[in-house]
Amino acid sequence: MSEQPQQLFAVEKVYLKDLSLEIPGAPQIFNERDTPKIDISLSNEARALDAGVFEVVLTSTVTAKLQERTVFLVEAAQAGIFQLRNVPQEQLQAVLNVICGNVLFPYLRETVSNVVARGGFPPFFMNHVSFEALYQQRMEEQQRQQQQEASGTPAAPIG
Repeated sequence: MSEQPQQLFAVEKVYLKDLSLEIPGAPQIFNERDTPKIDISLSNEARALDAGVFEVVLTSTVTAKLQERTVFLVEAAQAGIFQLRNVPQEQLQAVLNVICGNVLFPYLRETVSNVVARGGFPPFFMNHVSFEALYQQRMEEQQRQQQQEASGTPAAPIG
């Protein structure tokens, strides 16, 4: 009976890949007393760098608006290099999307919070995100699309 090789998950490096802050209405926007509406988008992508070595980038765009005016816009890309050895192929995407997302999110959250504060605004903290739920949704959407393509039914527009 042969033994299965031991799986390895290691964080090689966590780094800030990209960061920008825009305050288009400064300095007049600081006179506003209304609470802006905050919109947050989050995406992640993974790519192989070498055999068993992957870069995962978690990107967030945070937009604060008063009516149609942008108060601030923060875009941050938090990245990590992860070593994954002996992970079954059918589990690889889940590890890259869920586990790596969970590792990177606290760094991304802190970066966004710090840059908003340094921009002169009250503290802002992104709520925790369930990367497992996001991954499940993405897998369900892909499965629906594949079923629609197989049946010849055109996909409904998203949004």
